[in-house]
Amino acid sequence: PAPAEAGRAPGPPDGGWGWVVVFGAFVSIGFAYAFPKGLAIFFKEIQDFFGTSYSEIAWVSSIMLATTYGAGPISSILVNRYGSRPVVMFGGLLCGVGMISAAFCTSILQLYVCVGFITGFGLALNLQPSVIIIGKYFLKRRPIANGLAMAGSPVMLCTLAPLNQFLFDNFGWRGSFLILGAILLNCCVAGALFRPIGARTALVKTQVTEEGKDALKGKITEDGMEISSPLSVPTEIKTEEEGGKDCFEKMNQYLDFSLFKHRGFLIYLIGNVLMFLGFFAPIVFLAPYAKHTGIDEYSAAFLLSILAMVDMVARPATGLVANSRWVRPRIQYFFSFAIAFNGACHLLCPLASSYTGLIIYSSFFGLAFGMVCAMLFETLMDLVGAARFTSAVGLVTIAECCTILLGPPIGGILIDTFGDYKYMFIKCGAVMVLAGTFLFIMNYYNYRALAKEEKERKTKEEDLKSVRTENEGRKNWNKDSTQDGPELEPLREEGEEVKKEMNGT
Repeated sequence: PAPAEAGRAPGPPDGGWGWVVVFGAFVSIGFAYAFPKGLAIFFKEIQDFFGTSYSEIAWVSSIMLATTYGAGPISSILVNRYGSRPVVMFGGLLCGVGMISAAFCTSILQLYVCVGFITGFGLALNLQPSVIIIGKYFLKRRPIANGLAMAGSPVMLCTLAPLNQFLFDNFGWRGSFLILGAILLNCCVAGALFRPIGARTALVKTQVTEEGKDALKGKITEDGMEISSPLSVPTEIKTEEEGGKDCFEKMNQYLDFSLFKHRGFLIYLIGNVLMFLGFFAPIVFLAPYAKHTGIDEYSAAFLLSILAMVDMVARPATGLVANSRWVRPRIQYFFSFAIAFNGACHLLCPLASSYTGLIIYSSFFGLAFGMVCAMLFETLMDLVGAARFTSAVGLVTIAECCTILLGPPIGGILIDTFGDYKYMFIKCGAVMVLAGTFLFIMNYYNYRALAKEEKERKTKEEDLKSVRTENEGRKNWNKDSTQDGPELEPLREEGEEVKKEMNGT
């Protein structure tokens, strides 16, 4: 027989092999976030090779980012169905195939398909499962684990930028794409580290179920009557119910659409969709803005390195702060502050006219950017819980992909219209301050509503408990009053004497 502990669901180990899983997520998340930004180095030669405009070649990164976020629900469905390990390994294979195929493209449309859609979809299959499996391995140390895993983005950005430049100088863009495709196959290795948790318990449950079915097979004889196995009827009913399910119900098995009735989830979704209108555009236009002010190319590119290095330190540090006992219970406020702080940096950027000012801006921007990224998924898991997190990530990313795709082009339109970069930074800053303020106010309302609901629930429980105690007291009193106990003997004797006297009279 199975041991007594076998039926219990295993809790998150908060360590052990979980740190190896964090390293795998570090690699997968780093490629998913940094790779689309690192491809910009090859755009100039590709543009000259195909004779296209800069806006046409810029759509390669935009399509890749939009596909990475837009394929979130598909990735969540696959994770719910097959688990994180095979999904990440298949995503790494797609990334390698997409980049190797791009090395043989003969038109810009083929690049859109190979780099934008195939590689972007592979990165989506790396991003979602890597975030999801951390929530299964960690609970108490989850903010720290998320911060360390999200630090893969700046580390990969710092690594890919000089590596891509080196590959470009020695092998051209076609040879570089072949080598990058081989490098992306390391995502398969990272996915192999994602050992499923709780597999032994599921196996024991399956064995117990099979034993129960074997025990109930056949017919049971009781009081001389034969009763057929009770398993046969529910099986037929279950088959009929499954046959009657429509497409929406089947999809709801993998994507929990009831989250749209969740107050905290809706607040998070609206705030994040608004935030991403101004989240990526300042990174895209930081180096061009520096060149526009008269700074040389290498110094302008160094601003991104400063941003990435500060971001690299900010993410794990934010995880440590968010895991403290003062911040963890109200982490939503900390996340709102990080978004508003990010927007304030962009609003002050036009004041930085010198190179020293831009270095200061890049440092604060890297700090704010790292704070937001470190808590981006932790706050969502805090709202919906680990059980519904897989569906929540898929639904959030599909909503965010629209604003991610539109954010940089809107910034480019403002630059083309006014001939100045400051309006783009002001737009991004205003949008992010608005998003941070919205999240702060609505999370305050949500916390108050949750506290009120908890108070009402406790009041109802106390009322039910008091009513139950009062009813039990009445039952005991009635029971005692009907029993002939020794306490009632004097009253009973006195009553009999009064009756005798009355009869004598």
